[in-house]
Amino acid sequence: QVQLVESGGGLVQAGGSLRLSCAASGRTFSNYPMGWFRQAPGKEREFVAATRWSGSNTYYADSVKGRFTISRDNAKNTVYLQMNSLTPEDTAVYYCAAASQSRLVLVRAGSYDYWGQGTQVTVSS
Repeated sequence: QVQLVESGGGLVQAGGSLRLSCAASGRTFSNYPMGWFRQAPGKEREFVAATRWSGSNTYYADSVKGRFTISRDNAKNTVYLQMNSLTPEDTAVYYCAAASQSRLVLVRAGSYDYWGQGTQVTVSS
């Protein structure tokens, strides 16, 4: 059974930082893309960041570019999201996602086959 388990969410003041982790089990994703999405109350789930298998090709939503960094440790089957300079607009449930095969487009939720349960990130002003 494949599981993606996020951790690292919490409450932080504006300008602060958090590091999210997503540990995968049940199969290896070292050869496939992984990503992060988020969903704020009353809003659609949106793309945040993604990385291809090597970790050298990364993609970001314009709203987080320059503040967030996605990385992965394939030996640990884990992907990370370092979030700096957080603002209240970053408040959302953050979801980890993994694909079971190579994908051309990584910004769409439909490109991913497995999802974590989500971790809450709340940024106070």
